[in-house]
Amino acid sequence: MRRQIDGTAIIAMVSLCLVWGMQQVSIKAVADNIAPVFQIGLRSGIAAVLVLLVSKLFLRERWIQGVALGPGLLVGTLFALEYLLVAEGLRWTTASHIAVFLYTAPIFAAIGLHLVVPEEKLNSVQWAGIGLAFAGVAVIFVGPELLRGRSSIGPAMLLGDSLGLLAGAAWGFTTVALRATRLGAAPPTQTLFYQLLAAFGGLMLYALITGQVGIDPTPLVVMSMGFQTLVVSVASFLVWFWMLRRYMVSRLGVLTFMSPLFGVVLGALLLGESLEPSFVAGAALVLSGMVLVNGSEWLATRRTMPDTRKGPSVQAPRG
Repeated sequence: MRRQIDGTAIIAMVSLCLVWGMQQVSIKAVADNIAPVFQIGLRSGIAAVLVLLVSKLFLRERWIQGVALGPGLLVGTLFALEYLLVAEGLRWTTASHIAVFLYTAPIFAAIGLHLVVPEEKLNSVQWAGIGLAFAGVAVIFVGPELLRGRSSIGPAMLLGDSLGLLAGAAWGFTTVALRATRLGAAPPTQTLFYQLLAAFGGLMLYALITGQVGIDPTPLVVMSMGFQTLVVSVASFLVWFWMLRRYMVSRLGVLTFMSPLFGVVLGALLLGESLEPSFVAGAALVLSGMVLVNGSEWLATRRTMPDTRKGPSVQAPRG
């Protein structure tokens, strides 16, 4: 039986969300020395090998057979698309913006699951959360123009923001694909391996075609790649999967709202990114909507109102 959230879970989730919120900042910080798409492709290849070794040599897991070329290819392609959009988005917009837009994924997952999985029908609180989140996205996009009579966000940033939002959609649809296929019953490391392998192949090919394979191996680049590969893509996921087996999933899902919050704060502190008032207001609406979508079951429990409907499945936040 899974446990309620305790002090250990809170400390672990704060640490994990800090790591996940830091990843866009670490990519952006060395973007002039190594292209974001090359960073993510390279780290995905290394992480795929490490995940395979951990699964087979240490955990000794038995993987589901016959899913690599069907569901495995599907979720891998969606994962690769997600991170291609993240990488290209970081070329045009800030890490803070990408952090917020990427974590709209639960909103897209909730809508997709509502349509294809009968037991994942949305309740009124979740629909309110979706409306709130999309209102926040609208505020971020059109808020500056409404407040000043002209947009303070250039076409390049609008492009980057749009790519970040599409990345969130790709992540959300990955969750739907997992629930609708046999991979939903597979060990998490099997799914993660397919995703990392596809990201390695797809992003490295894209980087090669577009000429984004140069690297200036400064100490900061080495530190960033080590952090992204070992801490984000491997260690944090293993801890997260352990927590999913130990604690109630819906409670953990509510706590993941800290990831984009940390991403925004770290982007401002470490990269000197400016925060427009409209972005802060819109981000607050997006995060509030995310909490309502992920935490509707928890809210119902707090009110002591029985609700047999479950919120959307929580997938590992991105690394």
